Amino acid sequence: MIDAHVSGGCLTLKINRPDKANALTEAMLTELADRVERADQPVLVITGEGKVFSAGADLDDVRGGTLATSPEWERLSSAVAAFKGLSVASLNGSCAGGALGMVLACDLRISVETAKFFYPVIKIGVLPQPSDPARLRSLIGPSAAKRILLTGVKVDAREALSLGLIDQISGANLEADTIDLIEPALRASPAQVAAIKALIG
Repeated sequence: MIDAHVSGGCLTLKINRPDKANALTEAMLTELADRVERADQPVLVITGEGKVFSAGADLDDVRGGTLATSPEWERLSSAVAAFKGLSVASLNGSCAGGALGMVLACDLRISVETAKFFYPVIKIGVLPQPSDPARLRSLIGPSAAKRILLTGVKVDAREALSLGLIDQISGANLEADTIDLIEPALRASPAQVAAIKALIG
């Protein structure tokens, strides 16, 4: 349910479970984290199949265990944040809950115009993953972060762009726009990409 493809120095990881709105199981989180931790390409792209990037935690797994509070969410977002090259979330649709963690950990976020973003922990009685609130705050500021986490509001792509939650809204072709976005990093040396990223911090 996780498709991995390497082309021209870019590792693309695609969540491929469109019949379940790309909801993530613990096994899928583990596979994603494993692949990101092992990645040595200069560019990483995370995307989804179908019309939804990810609905977050698979509800069957949540009901059957502790997926909502699994440490694999934090492991995945930490792996993405630690990736030395350029990491891009190519958002083919809406992103909810814990799935937003790996998106926040990416360096850049490009989205289709129809996407919505929400993190409804306040409505299900759990805390966000440990690093997510700080990453959210660093992108959009404390007030907007509180609004998202303490009200569970759904933010559309236009508002997300204005807040700084995403960096670009794609036109007609998300894949082509993502390629355009990553092309300069692919043409540069991996050492240069890593060095620039390290300087930004």
